[in-house]
Formats: sequence, structure tokens, C-alpha cells
Amino acid sequence: MTPLIASLGMYDHPAQQGTNDRIWSAIVRILRTRGVEGVPDVLDRKRHVHDLWRDPNLLFGQACGYPLIADDSLALQVIALPIYDVPGSTSSDATHASVLVARANDGRRSLADYRDTRAAINDPQSNTGMNLFRATLAPIAETSVFFASVVQTGSHRASVAAVAAGDADIAAIDTVTYATLMRHEPDLTALLKVVARSPASPTLPFVTSAITSIETIAALRFALQQVMADHCLADDRAVLGLAGIVTANVDALAPILRLEQSAIRCGYPDLR
Repeated sequence: MTPLIASLGMYDHPAQQGTNDRIWSAIVRILRTRGVEGVPDVLDRKRHVHDLWRDPNLLFGQACGYPLIADDSLALQVIALPIYDVPGSTSSDATHASVLVARANDGRRSLADYRDTRAAINDPQSNTGMNLFRATLAPIAETSVFFASVVQTGSHRASVAAVAAGDADIAAIDTVTYATLMRHEPDLTALLKVVARSPASPTLPFVTSAITSIETIAALRFALQQVMADHCLADDRAVLGLAGIVTANVDALAPILRLEQSAIRCGYPDLR
């Protein structure tokens, strides 16, 4: 049997890696008890998550929701949506948002003041870094171009660092990532201020390959439910901000598409 792979790379700050390893080890034990074959012992941290999403051997991962609705070539099935309990998230449902952050001492007061400045995005297909950023700006953009320039940084943390260093003026960072940075890198976030908050959106879904069987998906959902209820993992869930899961399929990501369509109707189809 071809070895399967697993990843929790979307929220895997160095301070969280041990936690993710323990969560995965618990999932492994449950899956094997349920008869799932080929379950990997460890998480794959060698490959970029974008590559893992396209691997047909992906047993378990977490993906950004925007590529799932915008890229027809991405063959993944949604297992569940996580519920996060972090500042800026709604702990009662599987939604989160982005905070638009800027340097604390830049003198600007409102989002409109950032017209003709420099924006940073982690990836053009990021929901929280681009799509929610665009959705927040669309009602005030007035034209199809809002910023003087937009730089792609490769990660939310890199966008935060770019703003803090003065290499960009504003960025949209998802609330789970920003809460993690506030907790583990307070000297970095202390340089920033929150200018605005985006509309709410579904959280980053847990996913599996399109060829994963119905039986294995059921086992994965069962394992996630068990992990969320395991009191021995309470501290680990707290480190990740995890409060629960909601079983879901790709239809649960429809609000992401609606935000894109709303921005287009406002005459702001691209973040620029």
C-alpha cells in the first residue's frame, strides 16, 4: 500500500508543533483502532502545504477555504470545520475573520487612510489574507485600485513582519494566526495596531484527498470528535485555540464565494 501522508501545517507555529504532534498521535491511535490502513506515524513538515493538498495520498490535512472554491483542479474532500476560541473569533460556530493590522505609530486612523499605501498579502489565493481583505475594502474602494502596491510575502507571519519593519503598511491576518503571534511573539505584535476587522467567514477546513473512501472519512470524523472530547488533550487544544468541530462538506464554504462576488459587484474584483 502506498504510504499516506498527514499535515497540520496551517497553524503550526514552532511553539505549537509539539501540540500538533500530540493531537495527531491521538488521531493515529483512533484511526488504527477503526481499521484504517497506512496511517502515517508523524506529520509531514518537509513539503509545502500547497503540494500536500495536491497529493492523492493525503489522508488528513487542513486547507484554506478559498482555493477549494476557486481552483477546480484542487481535488479535496472537506471533513469538518474547526471551531476556534481565540480573540476575534466566535467560539459558538465555525467562523473566523481577519484583522487588518498596521504599524501602531503610523498616524493613520481609519481604513480609508490607507489608500495609496503598500499592502502585504500572504498568497493571492488566501481567503483570510486576500479574499477577506478585498471584501473589507470593497465598500470603500470607489475604484478598482486602492493601493499603491501589493507585495506577496508567502505567509501571514511574514506579512506581519513586513508591516512591523516598514516594508508594507497594512495586511490582513486571520484571527487564529494573530492570536498565536500575540501569545508567542508579543514583541512583534506590540508594534502593530488593528485598523479594522473583516466580515466573518468559515474557518480553515480539515480535508482529505478526493479518493479517500467514505469509510475512512467517517473514521476521520469520529477521531476528530474523540480528540475534541478527550480531557487529556485539553491543554493541547487550548494552545491551538480549538474548541470543537462541525462535520461539513464543501458546501459549507459557500460564504467565501459570496464575499468574492460581493466585492466584484462593488467594482473591486482584485486586491490592488
